[in-house]
Amino acid sequence: MSHKVEFEIGGRTMIIESGKIAKQANGACTVQYGDSMVISTVCSGPDPKLGFDFFPLTVEYREKSYAAGKIPGGFFKREARPSEKEIISARIIDRPIRPLFPNDFQSETQCINYIVSHDKENDTDILALIGTGASLAISDVPFEKTVAGARVGRIDGEFIINPTFAQQEECDLCITMAGTADSIAMVEGSGTEVSEADVIDALAFGHDNIKQIIAKIEELRGMCGKEKFEYTPVSIDDAIKTAVAEIVGDKLKEVNIIADKEGRRNAKKALQNEILEALAGEYPDDARSIKNVFHDLDNKSMRSMILKDNQRIDGRKLDEVREITPETSFLPRAHGSALFTRGQTQALVAVTLGTKMDEQRLDELDGESTKSYMLHYNFPPFCVGEARPIRGTSRREVGHGVLAERALQPVIPSDVDFPYTLRLVSEVLESNGSSSMASVCAGSLAMMDAGVPIKTAVAGIAMGLIQEGDEVRILTDILGDEDHFGDMDFKVAGTNEGITAIQMDIKIDGLDIEVMRKALEQAKVARLHILDKMNAVISTHRESLSQHAPRIISFYINPTKIGEVIGPGGKMNRSIVEETGAKVDIEDDGKVLVASVDAQAGQAAVAIIQGIVEDPEPGKTYLGRVTRIIEFGAIVEILPKTDGLVHISELDMGRVGQVEDICKLGDEMKVKVLGIDGDRVRLSRRAVLIDEGAPVPEGEEDRYSPENLRSGGRGGGRGGGRDRGPRRDRR
Repeated sequence: MSHKVEFEIGGRTMIIESGKIAKQANGACTVQYGDSMVISTVCSGPDPKLGFDFFPLTVEYREKSYAAGKIPGGFFKREARPSEKEIISARIIDRPIRPLFPNDFQSETQCINYIVSHDKENDTDILALIGTGASLAISDVPFEKTVAGARVGRIDGEFIINPTFAQQEECDLCITMAGTADSIAMVEGSGTEVSEADVIDALAFGHDNIKQIIAKIEELRGMCGKEKFEYTPVSIDDAIKTAVAEIVGDKLKEVNIIADKEGRRNAKKALQNEILEALAGEYPDDARSIKNVFHDLDNKSMRSMILKDNQRIDGRKLDEVREITPETSFLPRAHGSALFTRGQTQALVAVTLGTKMDEQRLDELDGESTKSYMLHYNFPPFCVGEARPIRGTSRREVGHGVLAERALQPVIPSDVDFPYTLRLVSEVLESNGSSSMASVCAGSLAMMDAGVPIKTAVAGIAMGLIQEGDEVRILTDILGDEDHFGDMDFKVAGTNEGITAIQMDIKIDGLDIEVMRKALEQAKVARLHILDKMNAVISTHRESLSQHAPRIISFYINPTKIGEVIGPGGKMNRSIVEETGAKVDIEDDGKVLVASVDAQAGQAAVAIIQGIVEDPEPGKTYLGRVTRIIEFGAIVEILPKTDGLVHISELDMGRVGQVEDICKLGDEMKVKVLGIDGDRVRLSRRAVLIDEGAPVPEGEEDRYSPENLRSGGRGGGRGGGRDRGPRRDRR
């Protein structure tokens, strides 16, 4: 039997229905919004997955091409590895639900979302988040609170809930968020240099709408919700906890004041090995449990230092930023580069400038598009002092890259002002807290170093939180251990004027708006401090591009002549590339982009193209080439695919007996356009000689006057009228 709830949100109807499909899953439902629909499921069991020191939860978000009436491209014609959009959407779902499972629940759990219908108006990531929250709520899987999500946009100062794709393009603030009825659990979004107050207002507006959705999910749970199953909790013998605590004593506090990450890690490892050796005889098969107890004691030690003593691991004040060292032009051959070091976190960003042909082509459910700006983030194992296999780009790398890319997007110049494809690559060389925000800082510096005319510098900072009861400590520029043992990772990026991107994950049940307000204000102080350090190194973009970067010349031609520049099968375009070495791209509106590292090659390509599309102008002199000799004159090509007749009477000042007395096939000749009669172009070498100082024959002053030539040269005189010359060839 199916059950559903139907309600209006954002001016559209949302339907959540369960009991019709996927009935063998622990929980399943469909969420429909407009004509977009998602199937969400959750599967788990009571038996723990042993051998893991983390909760084995996996979240999948998969788009089906049939949802938008499309057939996948490629040879296999079926959906393959997840796209960037699918990875980011899965992370948006995973991050708010993971902390809300019971701490001692260790069963393998999987949440799968299928996008089965897409109307190209309503984004489905929010529907999948709501569907997952609803599936968990009605299932028998132990899940503590009901979760839902919403997207908040702002257009002309007005907040809107779940904006359509078209509306998102108009938003100056767009935030994806998740929460429970009590608090906010996840935030991710961007803005065009918006204020901290604007962000808080958007979150409050979004949370009010999330509460409405949660109320409807609770209504559905009342109809068909299952009783939560009893599971086998993963616990550790109290005797082991006591034994480990006795050996540790106050030693962890001494270890946790070692500022250097490697030194602290080695000291902890030595202490852990000491405990394992001491308890090996009594607990020979419990090494994993002993390590887990040690980890928990380490957690308590660090948190206690901060809450009771206001003392951080590296000795900094709670609101203090680590030492910053920015450097530009680090790579000699990159188009732009920067090395940004903050404490023991270091990011190297390289900028590459490309042409239109280097754009990324996207084929997504909402349509095909291109992307001319991208940032890719790499997190190799050596940056944390580890040795492990490199299996390709991880979901974490994709997520951090998208965050950094979003943070810099508002300052990127438009294609009109800067017609380049722009790729940034961040190589994290050291990591001890917030390498994504270091990538933002290094990316901003690297673009300025490359000469990209960005609006202003952008910096990022990661904020942390330690909260127990009413005791709250907000930390600026958190270390890796403070992130690991803390309750919040709140990343904020922006300019001097305002915020460009935010991302917040928490490990507690939720976060109060007032705490977020304080964190944002503290982050602003830190961000401005970092920007001052960056501006001291480079405060605006360099005046010229790197000598290794392509120079792009853009201009427009008549769209009706695009075919002439491309040529049959692209023959003409290829010949321009082969002759000059420049790359040529032509858009449908007639915009031409010519790119070349060699400026002369670019200008040569421009000259060829302009020659192809140029119309002969009466009164203008051209250097042409004789392509044919006829009895009464010479045919001279003055422009590509455009030639005209120099009548024998116009070849020289005096009488000419034979054309060959003046020129032969292949000769170059300066000629002036006397006039254009329909498709016929009349040329004169005699007019050029007069321009160069030869006397004008008596009675022909008007014939060669500039005014007469500009008017088309239709006057009489020798050589006038419709000669039996060739027509203009504009094939």
